[in-house]
Amino acid sequence: MHRRRFLHTLVLTVTVCLLVLSSLLSAQGNSDNAFERVKEVQERHTAKLMAQQGVVGTALGFNERGRHAILVLLETPGVGGIPQELEGVPVHPVVTGKIEALKPGGKTPGNRVDPTARFDRPVPIGVSTGNAGECSAGTIGCRLVGGYALSNNHVYALEGEAAADSTIVQPGLYDTKCSYSSANNLGTLWKTVDITFTDTASNEVDAAVANVGANVDQGTPSDGYGIPKSQTASATLGMKVQKYGRTSRLTNGQVRGLNATIFVQYDSGVARFVNQIMIGGGGFSRAGDSGSLVVTQDNHNPVGLLFAGGSGATFANPIDAVLGAIGNMTIDGQ
Repeated sequence: MHRRRFLHTLVLTVTVCLLVLSSLLSAQGNSDNAFERVKEVQERHTAKLMAQQGVVGTALGFNERGRHAILVLLETPGVGGIPQELEGVPVHPVVTGKIEALKPGGKTPGNRVDPTARFDRPVPIGVSTGNAGECSAGTIGCRLVGGYALSNNHVYALEGEAAADSTIVQPGLYDTKCSYSSANNLGTLWKTVDITFTDTASNEVDAAVANVGANVDQGTPSDGYGIPKSQTASATLGMKVQKYGRTSRLTNGQVRGLNATIFVQYDSGVARFVNQIMIGGGGFSRAGDSGSLVVTQDNHNPVGLLFAGGSGATFANPIDAVLGAIGNMTIDGQ
């Protein structure tokens, strides 16, 4: 009798476990299907939505109820004409402010490590850098295998206006009061991915590479996250990320939107970008953090290359798209 009860209990337990597992797999499948469904609807309506005054982009994310939704990115609150749903898909407005390439701003406060200062060679990643042809500054994203450094086009190539083999410095001239010294030379501009400055373009990356030899190290300053992994990771909704940048140093954030299409304001004009990563919150980056490498919080796997932001969000190019666009190069990490 006891054995019969035991077997009956065991069968019930196994059955319940199988039902739970089946339910979880079904939910995952439904989630994947929902993601693709929302993405399709987003892409069909993005052009029309972004034609409205005050709309600066769209993305795929979650609404306040945790449902997959089309995020409509707004320059200011109160933009009219935003639908509540499209083809049965919820629409969720998000105020990001005007999205701009994050060119230089203020210096790091306090007596902590100052990423705007000059560092002995090899310099850490995440600190001030720029092209000697402009009084500006951005951030060294990472070291690449072969003796190269990665940052944005608008940091190293001056939005495509810099001459080939032009001088790259550390720190950027903005942080030396626009005064050039050959002692700050870091390397030379080596490769640039062009940006098309129109509101109908399909730019995917804002990237450039400098030939720096042994002048750049693998890791961040001592108050950063250390050395990134060489193995990249694809962004997912809710993923916890961090970065180390010239202005705001080490910050943590969370992926709030994928497949973002946005208008980005540059000195050369507006450029439309597609397939971007949206990182929530206004404190993740500040002007001058352009070029920072975005990594996962847990294992420091590279996820994106930070390049733009507004008052309520930061945007990054998917790192695999960046590495592919610059010639399938590899991050020199752990």
